[in-house]
Amino acid sequence: MSENGERAFDPMTALRCRDDVLQAMYWMRGEGFGEEADGQMLQSFLVVDEALLREQLGILTEEGYLEEFSGRYRLSELGIKEGGRRFADEFAGLQSGAHGDCGPECPTCKGVPRDSCAHCAPDVVER
Repeated sequence: MSENGERAFDPMTALRCRDDVLQAMYWMRGEGFGEEADGQMLQSFLVVDEALLREQLGILTEEGYLEEFSGRYRLSELGIKEGGRRFADEFAGLQSGAHGDCGPECPTCKGVPRDSCAHCAPDVVER
């Protein structure tokens, strides 16, 4: 915070930072890097100003998304849900089913050879 009690950073930059923190901690948790992280560990994953990160960790803790223990943070139940939602939203466009993963009546895969399928051939554009 600034000397007059206002947030020290641009609101959009701060929002992106909070979003990135929740997504990174959700990903780290899911990949087995641990349930907790400190600012230094988060900075190794995120390209963000140290002061901005500290401020946003405080805000996320105040809002109930994170729990803080001796300078280390972990996602609260709310943080797990929100981090998971944001992570899924961020990567939704990159995730698609493999050929044949969908039901037998899928209009995209039905009767289409694998190399022509819009689900699994990267050069095929869905029409």
